[in-house]
Amino acid sequence: MAYTVHQAKTHFSRLLKEAEAGQEVIVMRGKKPVAKVVPIYEAPALKRQLAGLYRGRVTFDDKALEPLTDEELAELGFDSLLEGELVPSPSE
Repeated sequence: MAYTVHQAKTHFSRLLKEAEAGQEVIVMRGKKPVAKVVPIYEAPALKRQLAGLYRGRVTFDDKALEPLTDEELAELGFDSLLEGELVPSPSE
């Protein structure tokens, strides 16, 4: 359904209800369409759908949560972490 700017301002609640119901709501300035009112879908439902796509495909074992050894850090390019102390010792 198309509405002029004046009609959209006057009947904004109706436009929102139409958009929520899945109808296309267009706002016109004269004969030129300038905006479309669309519903916003809940993000949590979308996140659950995306996560479900990978169910059973992504696995890891308990070792994935263990700290890396010095050799593994160097192999991954983090050898700069091996130089010096990570936390400076308190000065005495």
